[in-house]
Amino acid sequence: MTSISEKQKQEYSDYIKKVTPTHNTMLNVIKAFFVGGTICCIGQLLLTVFQNQGMDKETAAAWNLICLIGGAVLLTGINVFPKIAKFAGAGALVPITGFANSVAAPAIEYKKEGQVFGIGCKIFTISGPVILYGIFSSWVLGVGYLILKWLGWIS
Repeated sequence: MTSISEKQKQEYSDYIKKVTPTHNTMLNVIKAFFVGGTICCIGQLLLTVFQNQGMDKETAAAWNLICLIGGAVLLTGINVFPKIAKFAGAGALVPITGFANSVAAPAIEYKKEGQVFGIGCKIFTISGPVILYGIFSSWVLGVGYLILKWLGWIS
């Protein structure tokens, strides 16, 4: 058995440093802030427009979500949303638009495999775990709340 020399360890370390991409964290935060803020401003603008058209708050919010989800799916379909997400990182993944992208992207990618085995099986590849853990964590919290209520620790 041969042992790794200190020189080999140093060469490997130098190689890793050379090939590992470096990131400017502050620049990434700024890009995420502005793109995410822009998406949120678009959402607020839509909400205000819908309310000014005479819709009540709940109806305006529903139409706002429909527009944001539809826009994200459309941009995913024409391959613009992935470019925005690559530029802005987490800023483009504002919950509703990012979730719409995570459902639409696998559907587009696997459509050539057919309706059932392509789209039907792969559509929740990314978003499925989010749905699963969201439902499971809400169930755990609900059971915990029920137990605390039975014990009289909360009213």
